[in-house]
Amino acid sequence: MKEITVTVDDETYYRACLHAAELNTTIPALLYEHLREVTDPGPRTPEQEAATELRMRKLREVRESIRRNSPNFRMSDNVPRDELYDRRFI
Repeated sequence: MKEITVTVDDETYYRACLHAAELNTTIPALLYEHLREVTDPGPRTPEQEAATELRMRKLREVRESIRRNSPNFRMSDNVPRDELYDRRFI
């Protein structure tokens, strides 16, 4: 499972806390359910399926190209999160 960080203003956070409490749940649970709802593809046409398959094939090709051309590349070599969001350099 992946983790997502979201930043909201104080008023939105306060209203989200109240809403979650009214539903006897948590803000992360609310967000999870919302994302599941908005990303549910539902019934798809053959054209949509073909377009999705094309995008997936292209993604696989890009990944394979990266593996072929940069065999030592590792995601763990990326900049650590703390450095990535260090605002002093902006």
